Amino acid sequence: MRQRTYWHLEKFRRRPSDYDIGSSNLLYYIGRGFEVNVPIDAWYKTYQRGSPLVSGDWERFRDPRETTYAKYTELQRTKETFVEGLLRHAEAAGHDARLAPEWLRTLSGVLPPLRYPVHGLQMISAYIGHMAPSGRIVIASLFQAADEMRTVQRVAYRMRQLMSLLPGFGENARTLWQGDPAWQPTREIIEKLLVTYDWGEAFVALNLVFKPRFDELWMRHFAARCQSEGDDLFAKILFSLDEDARWHREWSRALVRMAIEDHAENVETIGGWLKRWTPLARRAIAPFAQLVDAMTAAKVEAACLEHLESAGLPTREGS
Repeated sequence: MRQRTYWHLEKFRRRPSDYDIGSSNLLYYIGRGFEVNVPIDAWYKTYQRGSPLVSGDWERFRDPRETTYAKYTELQRTKETFVEGLLRHAEAAGHDARLAPEWLRTLSGVLPPLRYPVHGLQMISAYIGHMAPSGRIVIASLFQAADEMRTVQRVAYRMRQLMSLLPGFGENARTLWQGDPAWQPTREIIEKLLVTYDWGEAFVALNLVFKPRFDELWMRHFAARCQSEGDDLFAKILFSLDEDARWHREWSRALVRMAIEDHAENVETIGGWLKRWTPLARRAIAPFAQLVDAMTAAKVEAACLEHLESAGLPTREGS
């Protein structure tokens, strides 16, 4: 009897969706190795197959949004149409000319350097996608990386708008990123994440520890500060970017829940990584939480703990 084209989808006992067809069993080498014995196999053996984060079948993971390329491009087209409309309206209405000088000085210290950590988030997301042991995790990670590039582009565009109002705005961005004391804890954690090669630890440190705090701070609380300062344009851009961040947390929780259901020992493994990375993430957030109000750091922590709890993880202090 001839093997059917979608034989590997027969377990669903239903007509496969576009997501099923486009995301199932994409990585041929999982379980059988590479066809040719090349040096890179040692890297995968150590940092993918040798990761302490384990599962008997990573293909059990499903993106709750069931994101395909077609679905992703349609979602992002709608969001970008909204943002483009905001930008055109703001430029026509002279939005930036009404901003207070004090607020512009605040923006000059945070907006231009913000491109650097977000680009780091993009690179780390791409690495996780490169090393992930399932095509579905690869897809989610790489769409996340694309979302981070969207953030870089929108932050850069906002910076360019303000340069038109204030020539020289942001020209010291690299100096601030490399030398301003407020940015150094963020720079430290980004650089350490960039050399975290175990795919499981990189995923946990990024999507469970640092990014939830980073996104909560900038996309929600700093956005609220922008709104209070009359910078409705940047506030709404950040709110739009927060829609991407919410999905990043959603698929990460789904992956963690699946991993714990499959292998209970993953709770201890993840807990060890949480303990290692949480102090770094808290230090990175602290200087900028003060830009909003005295309670922002506590609110960011509460949101992160809720994220972990909803993923099925214990949230003891220090874990």
